[in-house]
Amino acid sequence: MAEAHQTTGVHVVPLKVLVAVWAGLVFLTWLTFAASRINLGSLNLWVAMGIATAKGSLVLLYFMHLRWDKRFYALVFVGTLLFVMLFVGGVLIDTTHYQSQMIPGYAPGMHGQ
Repeated sequence: MAEAHQTTGVHVVPLKVLVAVWAGLVFLTWLTFAASRINLGSLNLWVAMGIATAKGSLVLLYFMHLRWDKRFYALVFVGTLLFVMLFVGGVLIDTTHYQSQMIPGYAPGMHGQ
């Protein structure tokens, strides 16, 4: 009689995959620094958000094992990213609408500067 196969739910990721993901994260961190030194105008925020999203995705997919989990969890993750983009975009649209009413050099917390 064949024995029942039991799984413990543990997924072992090969060391070379973890090192590759780590190298990708280091590269994306360097890219964040390099992008901060270049003036892209209104694209600066979107480039930074894109790089941060890529870094977060790598962490979720490989270090939190989402890549090997149920597809539903990946769908929830992608849906969350879309809503974050929607909310950030809404805030940016709102700030550009009121930009003409802002006082130059004034921000809450800038007392006596």
